[in-house]
Amino acid sequence: MSHKLLDTLWYTRCPVPTGLGIAVQQGWLDAALAARGTAVQSLRESSERAVRESHFDHSLRNSVRHGGNIPAVWARAAGRDTRLLGLSWSDETQRILSLPDSGIRTVRDLKGRRFGLPKWVNAQIDFARAQAIRGLENALRLEGLEVSEVELVDYVIEQGQSDAPAERVAGTNVFGGQRRGGQAAELAGLLRGEVDAIFLKGAQAAQLAQLFGLHTVIDTGAHPDPLVRANNGTPRTLTVDAHLVEQHFEVAVDIVSQVLRAQDWARAHPDDTRRFLARESNTSEY
Repeated sequence: MSHKLLDTLWYTRCPVPTGLGIAVQQGWLDAALAARGTAVQSLRESSERAVRESHFDHSLRNSVRHGGNIPAVWARAAGRDTRLLGLSWSDETQRILSLPDSGIRTVRDLKGRRFGLPKWVNAQIDFARAQAIRGLENALRLEGLEVSEVELVDYVIEQGQSDAPAERVAGTNVFGGQRRGGQAAELAGLLRGEVDAIFLKGAQAAQLAQLFGLHTVIDTGAHPDPLVRANNGTPRTLTVDAHLVEQHFEVAVDIVSQVLRAQDWARAHPDDTRRFLARESNTSEY
């Protein structure tokens, strides 16, 4: 067990509800580690692409990540020496959406129809595609159908997911504009009538469905069975690299304690939490 000084802890979280996000926004993680002489820096705001890419592949030493499980599982499977500190579960809407006049009212109506999927050709791990397929698969299996019974239509996105650093605008982390444009590719296809249905999740899915008057075929995020709700964001993983645990164990303990503190605080302050999460996910509080 080492007590060497750690100069910098790199943190990264997805723009979704996480305890780490609240602990960072509240300044708690900074304060806890400042007492040890350790600075806390955002990996997603780094000017170096390789550092930003560690959000997905966990290649940066002395870093912590709280976010979707697909990149975490992929990084571990690819040989990264990572450690799981904990899992968090925040249910969110996971919608298969269609146009109101498409004739697709239920999951059964998806059979033989065109389903739009993002395809990030320059991403190390295309979690957006993986989570859309998972959402589709979970929905279809409830009706005894398989993904092979639906026509998959790819929307190729050329940009990388770490091409530009996150910007801070009015206290909000805005992840590069090309990322948001990419996420809208299959939505644009649906609105143009090129495909019959798509998958979107989270607060933005609810916002977009309302904005464009889309029909929600199913919301697997509201299903009573947690295995049907299980996807990239359910559960979310809190991971660090092994070096951090082995050489700076007390820092790993600080991380967990501040995330748990954020969790307790969020339960006691629902209105404030909604404001924090709106800022984190760049959507309205509603």
